[in-house]
Amino acid sequence: MDPNSVKSTLSNLAFGNVMAAAARDYQKELLAQQKAQPSSSFNEEVDLDELMDDPELEKLHADRIAALKKEAEKREALQRQGHGEYREISEGDFLGEVTGSEKAICHFYHNEFYRCKIVDKHLKSLAPRHLDTKFIKLNAENAPFFVTKLGIKTLPCVVLFRKGIAIDRLIGFQDLGGKDDFTTRTLENVLIKKGIISEKKEDEVEEDDGYPENRRRTVRSSANSDSDSE
Repeated sequence: MDPNSVKSTLSNLAFGNVMAAAARDYQKELLAQQKAQPSSSFNEEVDLDELMDDPELEKLHADRIAALKKEAEKREALQRQGHGEYREISEGDFLGEVTGSEKAICHFYHNEFYRCKIVDKHLKSLAPRHLDTKFIKLNAENAPFFVTKLGIKTLPCVVLFRKGIAIDRLIGFQDLGGKDDFTTRTLENVLIKKGIISEKKEDEVEEDDGYPENRRRTVRSSANSDSDSE
């Protein structure tokens, strides 16, 4: 065989091996890149699918739906009992109203007393914010029996009831700074301390405290006395 021919053949074989090796390396690199990209995407899709089918998440979701439904039913039941608004009642309705709810606030008032109107304004604002408690008012002149029974001698008088039992009261503005320009928040805090309403969660507090009437507006009243008397 011609030596030059042999040399050429060997050289061609060596070049072919190098090219084959290079081709294999290139192909490996392409496969590695393809695996890296689709694989990540694929894994994400798999993870999402797994999350969607996660029994623990499904249970949490079901529990949340059940809690919301229960809360809605509770609100409807309370509203049927007269909660969520500040209402006037008659003496004949009094016992049924205060015994028909776990917690109730009754304002004994007089039509001609300015300070009673101040209390009205604040209780009207609080009633829809504290659904667990019933807010009612009763004209003291038209309820002589319960005024006597409860020993009410000064108006405004806000009596706090739990399961129909009078547990505490606010007489005049003694617990509210003794001034007419106290805010709804002040009254709310006093009622929270007395345990007749619950403190609202942070996510339930509305902008501007939810009390538009707190803006420096007051109802004219006697500046000399802490409260009006019957």
